[in-house]
Amino acid sequence: MNSKVHQGHKARKRFGQNFLHDDYIIDQIVDAIHPSDDFTMVEIGPGLGALTGPVCDRISRLNVVELDRDLAARLATHPFLKDKLNIHQADAMKFDFAKLLEPGKKLKIFGNLPYNISTQLMFHLFEFAALVEDMHFMLQKEVVNRLAAGPGSKAYGRLSVMAQYYCQVVPVLEVGPEAFRPAPKVESAVVKLLPYAAPPHPAHDIGCLSRVTADAFGQRRKTIRNSLQHLFSAEQLSALGLDPSARPEQLSLAQYVILANALAQQKEA
Repeated sequence: MNSKVHQGHKARKRFGQNFLHDDYIIDQIVDAIHPSDDFTMVEIGPGLGALTGPVCDRISRLNVVELDRDLAARLATHPFLKDKLNIHQADAMKFDFAKLLEPGKKLKIFGNLPYNISTQLMFHLFEFAALVEDMHFMLQKEVVNRLAAGPGSKAYGRLSVMAQYYCQVVPVLEVGPEAFRPAPKVESAVVKLLPYAAPPHPAHDIGCLSRVTADAFGQRRKTIRNSLQHLFSAEQLSALGLDPSARPEQLSLAQYVILANALAQQKEA
């Protein structure tokens, strides 16, 4: 038996496909997602439907965004699922999730995300945070650690700051490689992202927050005096209450927002 073939579909490396098959893990994930017709339910990368089927058992409509044409076609002809699915054969990284909104309903988004694009996809999804009730994703455990990390830890970086700007990050459960076919070479974990009704530390211009975090963490061994010298002088950093000799991983989300708002003010001036 070829371990890369599951339910007659050969896993495609370029799509980062690893299919979930452990029923116990699947039940735990579906319970965490808590599917409900009170929300517009959206699955990214349904693959062979490991989560799709059990989620559809609890609701009447599910939107799925699937890049792989073969898999989208399989779902479109699936005897039990096809009548419940709105299938969008599209790239989730470019997909406009706002167009799925229904009157009076927020989005609930979930998926076993391809690990090779998970970070970029998160940044895309954060743009829709205001429309979202919650998101549940199976990710590489290392990515979940980065999403949840606090200042001072090695895992803390741009993804941590941007995720925590928009969402409360709650790790849900860890999943070993044996729960997938083919088994990935990494540990996986499920994370819950709960968008804030209002960001606890509002940035005047989200582009500025994106810029200061990218520039600081782009040279994480350097002090912020050096990595941000093209944006702020050491005197300006001190005036903002920051230590110019601090390294990027020592700054909190609130401090990055202070930098972003100062940068936004400079741009206006």
